[in-house]
Amino acid sequence: MAQADITQTGAAASAMPARKPVAGFILPLVIFGCFAAVPLLSAFGAESYLLGLVTRVMIFAIAALALDLLVGYGALVSFGHAAFVGIGAYAVGILASHGFGDVLISLPAALLASALFAWLTGIVCLRTRGVYFIMITLAFGQMAFFTASSLAPYGGDDGLTIHARNTIAGFELLDNERFFYYFSLLCLIATYLLCRALVASRFGRVFRGSKENATRMATLGYQVYRFQLTGYVIAGMMGGLSGFLLANATNFVSPAYMSWQRSGELLIMIILGGAGTLHGAIVGTAAFLLLEEWLSGFTEHWKMIFGPLLVLAVLFVPGGIGGIGSALLRRWRRG
Repeated sequence: MAQADITQTGAAASAMPARKPVAGFILPLVIFGCFAAVPLLSAFGAESYLLGLVTRVMIFAIAALALDLLVGYGALVSFGHAAFVGIGAYAVGILASHGFGDVLISLPAALLASALFAWLTGIVCLRTRGVYFIMITLAFGQMAFFTASSLAPYGGDDGLTIHARNTIAGFELLDNERFFYYFSLLCLIATYLLCRALVASRFGRVFRGSKENATRMATLGYQVYRFQLTGYVIAGMMGGLSGFLLANATNFVSPAYMSWQRSGELLIMIILGGAGTLHGAIVGTAAFLLLEEWLSGFTEHWKMIFGPLLVLAVLFVPGGIGGIGSALLRRWRRG
C-alpha cells in the first residue's frame, strides 16, 4: 500500500508542469544581493556599526539554517542547538589562548568538536521522539553550558577574551572589517547551498519522509535512525561554523553563547521567517536581530514589545515572513 502511494505520488508529480529551476533561486539571490551591497551602502554612513550589525545577522543565520534543517525538514525540535555554537566558539578561544590562532587549525577544530558533540548526544537524543527529544536536547545543552561555566582556566562564568582574530595561513586578513564581512557572507552562501543540496538529494527525501511518517519509511527499508543522526551531525557542524565566526567577530567567548535562551531565540528566528524554507531562516534571523536592535533603543525591556509582535506574526502570517515572499513570487509567475 505504501509503495502504491509513493508510485501514485510520483506519477502525479510527473504529470505536473515542470517548474522553472531559476524561479526558486530568485528570493535567495535577492537576499544575498542585499547582503553583498551593504558594504557599498555603508560607506555613506556609519560603516563600522552597519558592517558589525549585518555580520552578526549572517553569523546567526548560519546557526538558524542548521536548526531549520532539523526542525523544518526532520521535525527534530532541538532546544540545545546553541551548544554547537558555543562549542565552535570555545574551540577558537581555547586554541587562541594556547597560541594557535590560524583558521587552518581553529576552523577544523571547531567543526570537529561540534560534530563529535552532535554525534555523541545524537546517539542518545534520536532514540526519543516529540517532547522527550526536546527535553533531552535541552538537558545536553545545559550540560554544555555548565561545563563551559566551570572552565576556570578559560574564564569560567566571566568568559574568555580573544586578543586577536584568527589569521589565514599567517596573514591577518580577517582584521579587515570588509574582508571579514565577505568571508562571513561566503560561509553563509556555502551553508545555504549545502542545505539546499541536502534537501534535494536522496538523503533529503528520506529525511523529509521520516518527518511525515518514520514508521512507513522504516517499513520501506530505510534506516531512519542513521539518516537522522547524519543530519543531526551536519547541523551540529554548521552550528560550530557559526560559533567560529562569532568568536572572531566579537573577540570574546562566553557560556551565554550556549544557553537555552539562545536556543529559544534560534527557534523564534526560524518560526518568524517560516520553518522549512531555508531562505526563511535567513529572513527570520534578520527580522529578529534588527527588531532587537531597534526596540532595545527605546527600552531595555524590548521583549515585552517583541512578544506581542511575534504572536501577531504567528497568527496572521503562519508561513512566516519568507512565506510572504514566496506567495508574491508565485503570484508574479502566474501573471
